[in-house]
Amino acid sequence: MDIVIIEDEIEIAHLIQQTLERESFTCHLAYNGRVGLELFYQKQPELVILDLMLPELDGLELCARIRQKPGTKDPYILMLTARGEEIDRIIGLSTGADDYMVKPFSPRELTARVRALLRRSLRHDSQPQQLHRSRHFIIDLDQHSALRKLEGMPEETLDLTTLEFNLLATFVSYPNRVWSRTQLIDNLWGNDFFGDERVVDTHIRRLRKKVEPDPANPIFIKTVVGVGYKFEDDSV
Repeated sequence: MDIVIIEDEIEIAHLIQQTLERESFTCHLAYNGRVGLELFYQKQPELVILDLMLPELDGLELCARIRQKPGTKDPYILMLTARGEEIDRIIGLSTGADDYMVKPFSPRELTARVRALLRRSLRHDSQPQQLHRSRHFIIDLDQHSALRKLEGMPEETLDLTTLEFNLLATFVSYPNRVWSRTQLIDNLWGNDFFGDERVVDTHIRRLRKKVEPDPANPIFIKTVVGVGYKFEDDSV
């Protein structure tokens, strides 16, 4: 699997590269944000390891650009920073990062985080053959396709990342069930999850942008204040 490492501290970049190449990953290095973005589009990696503080284009802006235009792959993003304040973690996750590590970190922890992120897609690729329907959605796990049909509009194939697809499939297969963040993490990531559970909120916002007619006023994926989320849509 290809990994793009965007880190301006050369010694740290090389340490990450050596650590992951010992684990048989293919790594590509960039030392500033602008070159890193070009390298991302060129290599289309499964994972981007991204420093928060970068010259030319900082990590937050770079993360946002990757999420806005992911190319043929929508990669997992592991964000690095020397700062450990909570606000930094929240900002990083809100721009689309999947996980967050504070420097300094051990090579063993880095390897564990990377393998956990990459195993997410491998696990979900082996889901059983099933079809889930609601009034406005058809989720085909075998074909890995999600269709939406709104009143007065043609049927639409939704362009979802692997995680977004599995999140929507979870909701549609259990209509009206209230899910806590912890339950969604257990269902989608299991023991592979590292990091802040509020990453769920980020993925919910991104999914709403793709499935809701008006993401600011969701009618399908509802927030249950103080508890979590639930999916509401009449059964067919």
